[in-house]
Amino acid sequence: MNANIIHHGAFQGVTGSCHQLFIDELNSLLIDCGLFQGAETAPDGVSGADRLEIPFPVERVQALVATHVHIDHVGRIPWLLAAGFKGPILCSEPSARLLPVVLADAFAVGVTRDTRLLERYLKMVEARIRPIPWRTWYPVFSGPKGSCRIRLQRAGHILGSAYVECELTRPGGERLRVLFSGDLGAPYAPLLAAPRPPWTADVVVLESTYGDQVHEKRSARRARLQAVVEKALGNGGTVIIPAFSIGRTQELLYEFEDILYRQRQKPGRFAERWAKLPIYLDSPLAGRFTRIYRELQPYWDAEAQARVRAGRKPLEFEQLVAIDEHADHEANVRRLARNGEPAIVIAASGMCAGGRVMNYLKAMLHDPRHDVLFVGYQARGTPGSAIQTFGPRGGYVDIDGERIEIRAGIHSLPGYSAHADQNDLVRFVTRMRHLPTEVRLIHGDPEARHALASRLQDATGGRVKVMNG
Repeated sequence: MNANIIHHGAFQGVTGSCHQLFIDELNSLLIDCGLFQGAETAPDGVSGADRLEIPFPVERVQALVATHVHIDHVGRIPWLLAAGFKGPILCSEPSARLLPVVLADAFAVGVTRDTRLLERYLKMVEARIRPIPWRTWYPVFSGPKGSCRIRLQRAGHILGSAYVECELTRPGGERLRVLFSGDLGAPYAPLLAAPRPPWTADVVVLESTYGDQVHEKRSARRARLQAVVEKALGNGGTVIIPAFSIGRTQELLYEFEDILYRQRQKPGRFAERWAKLPIYLDSPLAGRFTRIYRELQPYWDAEAQARVRAGRKPLEFEQLVAIDEHADHEANVRRLARNGEPAIVIAASGMCAGGRVMNYLKAMLHDPRHDVLFVGYQARGTPGSAIQTFGPRGGYVDIDGERIEIRAGIHSLPGYSAHADQNDLVRFVTRMRHLPTEVRLIHGDPEARHALASRLQDATGGRVKVMNG
């Protein structure tokens, strides 16, 4: 019994996740339906910015499983519904709380801001969402030629993120278990329990975003984060952190609260400056998600729960300043660009492909007092990738038609990636009690997939067939 899977996105790149698993000849299950970003293309070669429609029939798609709520995994849901998809949207319980907010924002940005249409759309989406408890089998479809049930397990990428176990049964009782990793998180990520591999799977469809890299340990990356900020404290500048509104922003707030706490408990050389340092969260959307994260505290990991019991507020500390109104945002950009006031600014978008972070970059990239800190993957073709690549060489970047010389300090902390690294991905496969027969690598650039394929072959002694694109 073979797995029939069509990859409609994130097959030879890292965005546009969309995978169709066939239950029988006609009926199927869709895993994610995300936007393409940057210079990445759809499978037919059309650029991501121009590829929004759904290029396959959806009448016999029985359900959509959302592994998590990042836009490159759920951003094309409006177009999926417009194409005629009638099935449920299956996801974890935390994702069910987060998904309507994500989709409302995607609809407003990509379709229309008409309030009446937006409300109608959200009612339709919310009626489709079916939250599934962790580790619970859920029947998706049963017909004379086959059936399918799924189970969600914690993936540790963002709150609510899941990997999906799909069990297919054919007439006669033959079974096949196919696992879709979604985006797997790194161990010891703030707020999140580390992902644990299942006992068994026949086929694993595995992400490979950082398949050619090994992240720093958490203690090392926190020390580097602190060092970058303390450089700015000395320069009288601002640390600009482009961050995704969901996941990365909350992890950074968690880490900054811990640094502030440690400075109070055991003061360092910059303790007095840390005590006065404002941390601006300049993203209304990130602010909304942070409030939802706080409401979802029962889903936090044991470490975070212990901090709350000790009276700490990991996502709501005194020096955190939320900026919602656009006029306040513009005033903050002008003030920080002009004055010598040390500050941290966390703003979307994470790949510098739009959003409020662009105004900070336009105002400050030319000034060596300031620093830009990348803590997440920058897809090829995005301004973030250009700044990350050419900034350390004293290059330039074009933003809104304006060429800006990069004199600010440019730093990258890949250890803060919410993605598993090469070692984590290999361990996810090799720690299964029964190794899979086949691993299909997706969601990675060619170099990452090739490196991970080689490691997996070595680690499994060639017992697992590794398919690389």
